[in-house]
Amino acid sequence: MDKNNFISRHTGIKPAEVKKMLNVIGVSSIDELIDQTVPAKIRLREVLQLDEQMDEYEYLNHIRSLAIKNKIYRSYIGLGFYNTETPAVILRNVLENPGWYTSYTPYQAEISQGRLEALLNYQTMISDLTSLPIANSSLLDEATAAAEAMFMFYSSRSREKQKNGANKFFIDENLFPQTIHVMQTRSAALGIELIVGTFSEFTFTPEVFGAIVQYPNQWGEVNDYRTFVTKAKENGSFVAASCDILSLALLTPPGEWGADCAVGSVQRMGLPMGFGGPAAGFFACTEDFKRQIPGRIIGITIDSQGKRALRMALQTREQHIKRERATSNICTASALMAVMSGFYAAYHGQNGIRNMATRIHALSETLNTEIVKLGYTQQNKIFFDTLTVHCPVKTDIIRPIALRYEINFRYICDEYIGISLDETTTIKDVNDILAVLAEAAGKPFVAVKETIQTSSIPQDLKRTSDYLTHPVFNTYHSETEMMRYIKSLEIKDLALNRAMIPLGSCTMKLNAAAEMLPLSYARFQTIHPFVPDDQVAGYLELIRNLEKDLATITGLAAISLQPLSGASGEYAGLTVIRNYHHAQGNTHRNVCLIPSSAHGTNPASAAMAGMNIVTVKATESGEIDIDDLKLKAEQNKDTLSCIMITYPSTHGVFEEAILDIIAIVHQYGGLVYMDGANMNAQVGLTSPGFMGADVCHLNLHKTFAMPHGGGGPGVGPIGVSDKLVDFLPNHSIVEVGGKQGSAVSGTPYGYPLLLPITYGYIKMLGADGLKKATEYAILNANYITARLKDSYKILYTGNKGRVAHEMILDCNAFSLAASVGDIAKRLMDYGFHAPTVAFPVHGTLMVEPTESEPLSELDRLCDALIQIRKEIADIESGKAQKDNNLIVNAPHTVEVVCSDEWNRPYSRQEAAFPMPHTDKYWPTVSKVDDAYGDRNLVTCVK
Repeated sequence: MDKNNFISRHTGIKPAEVKKMLNVIGVSSIDELIDQTVPAKIRLREVLQLDEQMDEYEYLNHIRSLAIKNKIYRSYIGLGFYNTETPAVILRNVLENPGWYTSYTPYQAEISQGRLEALLNYQTMISDLTSLPIANSSLLDEATAAAEAMFMFYSSRSREKQKNGANKFFIDENLFPQTIHVMQTRSAALGIELIVGTFSEFTFTPEVFGAIVQYPNQWGEVNDYRTFVTKAKENGSFVAASCDILSLALLTPPGEWGADCAVGSVQRMGLPMGFGGPAAGFFACTEDFKRQIPGRIIGITIDSQGKRALRMALQTREQHIKRERATSNICTASALMAVMSGFYAAYHGQNGIRNMATRIHALSETLNTEIVKLGYTQQNKIFFDTLTVHCPVKTDIIRPIALRYEINFRYICDEYIGISLDETTTIKDVNDILAVLAEAAGKPFVAVKETIQTSSIPQDLKRTSDYLTHPVFNTYHSETEMMRYIKSLEIKDLALNRAMIPLGSCTMKLNAAAEMLPLSYARFQTIHPFVPDDQVAGYLELIRNLEKDLATITGLAAISLQPLSGASGEYAGLTVIRNYHHAQGNTHRNVCLIPSSAHGTNPASAAMAGMNIVTVKATESGEIDIDDLKLKAEQNKDTLSCIMITYPSTHGVFEEAILDIIAIVHQYGGLVYMDGANMNAQVGLTSPGFMGADVCHLNLHKTFAMPHGGGGPGVGPIGVSDKLVDFLPNHSIVEVGGKQGSAVSGTPYGYPLLLPITYGYIKMLGADGLKKATEYAILNANYITARLKDSYKILYTGNKGRVAHEMILDCNAFSLAASVGDIAKRLMDYGFHAPTVAFPVHGTLMVEPTESEPLSELDRLCDALIQIRKEIADIESGKAQKDNNLIVNAPHTVEVVCSDEWNRPYSRQEAAFPMPHTDKYWPTVSKVDDAYGDRNLVTCVK
């Protein structure tokens, strides 16, 4: 008998319930259902060749054995990554709490008020520290944020500069090397010419539209950029600053010396290094760019009762709507990490952050003074926490001594090392560093007993302005207060720990506790991304195993884990294709075919990768129009680069002609990029490689059980065929990927701290479990289809009447009575997050149940949707008032329902308890006023 069988815990359907569901669907077995759903010609002939399934106990022992192989040394490498102390109250109540990590991107504002408030706090923190008026609610990392700033500047060029073809962008050579590498990748595709040089010697010309500098720079030097900014402004050029967020507690912030934009990472605001992430990239700018700023902005508005409410502001900036004209291809950000860093700032407060920065700087000043006595020379005249040290001996002499002390420095060359101190550094650590340097130099070591309180920062570079003055940053400084504040925000939201989130194309499945536990292991959390390989043997073993498993699952030759989100994976895959064509001498191949039904990030990613987009029509049944595909491929045969397809299709159907589609593109010299958004219907049954795709990205936060985190972090690795292996993303510091590749993020392996989640998912399911999960996802979707087909038109089905793992409910027939957006709000009264609204077809709901939901929850959703259809029928018949009814007034808050006055033409019971629900969820605001929030844009706590 199976012990601790993970598959039975992951899938929600009990074996005894399967027969009932099959009867409703009208088939005799799951095999029959799969045969009617998945075309026979693309079905795998063999079982996936994966390691034998582990139970939970075995897996936890296994992952601990890998963690033990990692060595926790004190790393003073810097380069944007620092040791931190994550407050236990935040670690336990946010990072380890499914109420925070299983929620979805806050598109439905009324059931996301807690998350939205936490993100508004984060935006306020960023705006305060940078002294720039607008901050978004996080990006992926510092390197990609810098690339986004460059593109924002490029898109915002004056008419004169556009007319004159200004396409040059200056990068100070002292930026972090990984940031420069990512910007080189982005600029090459967009036709931007980079000039890398020394800021103090650079002369602006009319062709230069923007510039970026590091503050402090990669060596730790704090430069005064005021003169540089003045010259830029005189030239009509924009300036970005890539900043150390903690240093801004002491240094004059970039907004006060003229920067148009500030970017960076909030990793050192209480986030574990995690061998490279996840962290959150921050992005702040002046008001001039509020319509171009990438990513999401949280804004303050009002609800239908006139009550303060929060929402995602200026949503038309998002790539879902603008497609190839989007300001970015960003989809997943790093919302959960932004939330944690915002809580970190609230917990420490203004004084705590300032004192922390002051203490780090004092330790750095102390170290600087003492190393001179040992014969070392420090290069930085002005610094915050990083010293660049010229050594009296070769650095090869220092390295083994440092390793004996379990210390990592940055070894710059034979003569120089870098030392970056941080929040965790103590006077004992400083003495250990001095002991290493003394022994290497053959000098006696004398311990220091106290820190120097003087500062090398001149007065004109010291911060004088206030920050973090709002009560939210000056109230919750005891653990009791912080714990209760976090809880007060959590209960405002609807996450997967409360109810099903049936979002089509998003796969909100179980994020098992056994998969999540390793994120809190110190031997995974406290590792710098640029340490020697022998210190991360456990991480590297996990990474190699995961790459191997994902390659097997996709049927492809090799995997890169570097992309930081699904959209990042799209961009990475297209960059691989672009580099391949260029290596073949086919630089003219730049046309990307994209079906009209594609997810909005597809054309946005193609545009970011420098491709010309040609749209392929869809048939009335929602499939790619083969005749139109042949026509477009023929018309562009000399310039065809690739096609981007999603399979099953964006409409939730396994297209019978998929092999023909792939063959047509290959016939004309193009490559096939397969979007992995719907991989949850493929695993174990078919694969991109088996079908002949050349590149595929995977959403680990969808198919492979990584949580959505309220809008990130996610991970979007790519797999490629044999001929593309040498073009996989590489890195400027760590040898990874292909020799002909290009970096797409600042870390070599993306977000490694998250990888144990997917690793555990695969190891505990095994080949049989992965296939069963796919089958149950298809079973659940077809069961819901069968139950709802008499109430809603199912827009697309396969030629045998089956859907894949999701289905589209057409609400256009009754749109005059109730809009699809109003139906989404009414579902909140029933205790549900809405399905995907108006995508991929206007006026529809896209439902995906996943394999994790129990039958009781599937039935509860179906009952709710059927009852809502009856409520709509009452409006259609005139029984309910058209402008004052259950649906148009939804959602109903406890404040509204319990009000002394009730003048609505339906009962309070009908409003708040339309169906029995033992765990009633109450939205905390009524329907938000989107237009008011955009007309009165407020993006910081007031």
